Amino acid sequence: MSQQKMPPAVLRLLVIFPNVLSYVLLGGLIIYVTTNYEVLKSTESLKVWLIFIAVLAPAAAFTTYSIVKKIRAGLM
Repeated sequence: MSQQKMPPAVLRLLVIFPNVLSYVLLGGLIIYVTTNYEVLKSTESLKVWLIFIAVLAPAAAFTTYSIVKKIRAGLM
C-alpha cells in the first residue's frame, strides 16, 4: 500500500495557518494586558498573563523559524 502525499500547498496551509493564529493570539494577549494593566496588577494576576506572553512569543518565533527552514530546504 502506498500512501498518497499531500500537495505542498495544502501542507503549507495546514502548518502556516496555526502559526498565524498564534501571532494573532499573542497580539491579543499583549493588547489585553496593556489595556487592563492596572486591574491585573491590583488582582495580582499580571504575572500569569506575562508568563503566557513569555511562553507564547518564543514558541511562535521558533515555529516560524522552523517553517521557513523547511520551506527553504524544499520539504514543504
